[in-house]
Amino acid sequence: MPARTQSNAWGAVGWLPVVWLCLVMALSARGFDQSLVVMQGFDLPDAALYLVYASMIVAVVTILWGLYLLSLAFSRSTRFRRAFILWQLTIMAFLLAKQVYVLVAPNFAFSIEGLAWDGGEIVIGLLLIFLVGRTDKGETLFGSDQRARPSLLVSAIAAVLGVVVGGAVGAGVGLAGGSAISELTDMSCFEGACGYFVVLVGLAAMLVGAIGGGIFAVWRVNRRKPSAAA
Repeated sequence: MPARTQSNAWGAVGWLPVVWLCLVMALSARGFDQSLVVMQGFDLPDAALYLVYASMIVAVVTILWGLYLLSLAFSRSTRFRRAFILWQLTIMAFLLAKQVYVLVAPNFAFSIEGLAWDGGEIVIGLLLIFLVGRTDKGETLFGSDQRARPSLLVSAIAAVLGVVVGGAVGAGVGLAGGSAISELTDMSCFEGACGYFVVLVGLAAMLVGAIGGGIFAVWRVNRRKPSAAA
């Protein structure tokens, strides 16, 4: 009976890590795009460039790693717990390293806002690690590992998350690709022509990513076949 109670409790809050995962991925895509804009619009010192490059690399890794975690979550894999904890610890380690670098490296000014933002992300990460770590090894994201076809509600949640994540990733890739194309082709920026082109590419990629993400998420969740009757 206690095991059933714990399983029900985990099923009630099991969506929190997935929501946080999608939010961090969306923020990473936004940060990657902002880093590109900063690099193109400002002549940054070397110390700042190193941080921008590192942030862009971490953003890409966060998104790709996050997509793998989503596949584990939607397939109800018992490996999600350990993989999520490792993903979250890696992000927290980078945030701490970034704050230390900002304090030590030249050409940086201490920012309360930046410290509060990173500190809040670390606190939320610790809470989710605690939440995920309290589950039994036999538990999965949405309850016990019963190998049954998910309900309509789970499919709907997967579709929404797939649309959000796919749209965010598509927008980030589209904006980055549009910026690169405008630079490589020496596109004219008269009356904001190059800017409109970048935005148009970003919106098109966001639409494609949202549709593809929603379809993939629903397919991935419903790929499992219901277990045979005893």
